[in-house]
Amino acid sequence: MSFWDIIWYIIVFFAFVAYLMALFWILTDLFRDRELSGWLKAVWIVFLVVFPLITALVYLIARGHGMSERSAQQYAEAQKAQDAYIRSVAGSNGAASGAEQIAKAKELLDSGAITPDEYAALKQKALA
Repeated sequence: MSFWDIIWYIIVFFAFVAYLMALFWILTDLFRDRELSGWLKAVWIVFLVVFPLITALVYLIARGHGMSERSAQQYAEAQKAQDAYIRSVAGSNGAASGAEQIAKAKELLDSGAITPDEYAALKQKALA
């Protein structure tokens, strides 16, 4: 086995891995697309199996822009869900708004758990 055979195997392996990654990305995009009907998804998959390289190139050319839009939309939805989760968790651990903190302090004052001076200090802290 010569040096150039090894280089050739590396190039072929790289091309094969790149093709598999593109194929995986195309399949992911097909199932992510809510506007595409099930029959059209099945047709794309059949063509990917029968004519893999040509179909992958056609898909990337024809629907490549939509792939990036769907990916960005999915990222935005995941970010929105994560932000909502963080807000819900942070809100339940005492990170309430100023008005909520003052209302809780007032309840404590009315129940006699804190003094008026402590209530004023809590109110000042919530407003700061």
